[in-house]
Amino acid sequence: MALKYKLGTEVEIKSPPEKYYNIFKGQAFHVPNAVPDHIQGVDVHEGDWETHGSVKIWKYTMEGKSDLVFKEKVEYDDENRSATLIAIDGDVMQEYKSFKGTYQVVPKGTGSLAKLTIEYEKLSDDVPAPDKYITLMVNVTKGIDELIAKAK
Repeated sequence: MALKYKLGTEVEIKSPPEKYYNIFKGQAFHVPNAVPDHIQGVDVHEGDWETHGSVKIWKYTMEGKSDLVFKEKVEYDDENRSATLIAIDGDVMQEYKSFKGTYQVVPKGTGSLAKLTIEYEKLSDDVPAPDKYITLMVNVTKGIDELIAKAK
């Protein structure tokens, strides 16, 4: 029995698509400034901030639990303005065999539409859908949007 699933949502933001995408593409170190209640740090473990295949370690808080860690390998798609964070270690791996979070942004009106998706495989049937991670992605997106607005 396959336990692979996909979950997603969309968030309208005021930021231009290039500025939003560039945060993930080369400036992820700004994310803790945008959402310090959710993300406490992002560090490069292998590679650099903007190279496809680089490995980063995110320190985050979720549902009141702090000191959580997400180690990911990043895949960039410049044409579609998407960054996919593929889990390779960390707290998320206690519930999921595989976990890929994608932040994609497309132009919409004077702003953008952020499309947030998670592709995942549960370790067992009783593992819940990663709704809390989609909520985290929404909060990160809103925080980035506010950070970009302040920089204008």
